[in-house]
Amino acid sequence: MYAITLPSFGGPDAMRWAQVPDPVPGHGEVLVDVAASAVNRADLLQRQGHYPPPDGVSDVPGLECSGTIAELGAGVTGWEPGQRVCALLAGGGYAERVVVPTTQLMPVPDGVGLVDAAGIPEVACTVWSNVVMRAGLTAGRTLLVHGGSGGIGTHAIQVASALGATVATTAGSPDRLARCRELGAAIAVDHRTADFVAALREVGGADVILDNMGAKYLRKNLDALAPDGWLTIIGMQGGATGELPIGAMLAKRARVTAMGLRGRPLDGPGGKADIVREVTEHVLPMYADGRVRTVVHATVPMADAAEAHRLLESGGVFGKILLRCDADRASVEAP
Repeated sequence: MYAITLPSFGGPDAMRWAQVPDPVPGHGEVLVDVAASAVNRADLLQRQGHYPPPDGVSDVPGLECSGTIAELGAGVTGWEPGQRVCALLAGGGYAERVVVPTTQLMPVPDGVGLVDAAGIPEVACTVWSNVVMRAGLTAGRTLLVHGGSGGIGTHAIQVASALGATVATTAGSPDRLARCRELGAAIAVDHRTADFVAALREVGGADVILDNMGAKYLRKNLDALAPDGWLTIIGMQGGATGELPIGAMLAKRARVTAMGLRGRPLDGPGGKADIVREVTEHVLPMYADGRVRTVVHATVPMADAAEAHRLLESGGVFGKILLRCDADRASVEAP
């Protein structure tokens, strides 16, 4: 098969579309013919040499995919060849085929296109595990999500709105703020010109904050929390090291946690299997009935993954960038 490889680390052009051995499903796994994958910031870090895959995981980038089941491994029940699926991966998504444990596999919701479904697993599992499973967001509470125009943000706004929560978000232009409001944000703050702390204090603070900035917003996030609020950190776009004001935490009875998804164990409480099961039960029906949709900024041929990475790094992306896997690999000229 063809896949994106990384002969060396570096800029987008370090990636190569090249032939690699076909993967073989083991016990409890299925082989998926990939229709599409999606670009996540973790992929950029892996390409740069800063985020290696866990032990035993493919070196091919890609943390999610959609496609059809091509082959069942030993011991697999409840799935059939030809079934439309999407999957949460620890790696391997930028390829024509990938092996997936069935516990990380989800059916594509009715009414969702197969390519668009590639944009579901990573955002859905990240948001649900942090905002609902961990922080307990429910109807009537307030969620602040930073980076409302990104893949995580556009998904979180819709899911929290569908749950009946009040959603506040930050973004970097009037157009982006308007589009976030269309997705369900009741409060939209331009982080370049306004103070999100003041905006949240007007409504009593945020019960849950989903933060992709890390150090830069640490103190501000604590100031924006409601009493007994929960700050969950999923990224470090604003820096990796900051001071945690314990006095402010004590005053608010605040909880601060951080969680990466890729390295989580498959089994056990809060493991990937639990997360995927909950997303399948609670989030996929939101896609099926139209309350949530994949917001797609662009769809790029997988062989041109370098262009997709440049697009994400340049800024201005609203939603997800998808990588379409061409069905006829002979028509794709490897660089």
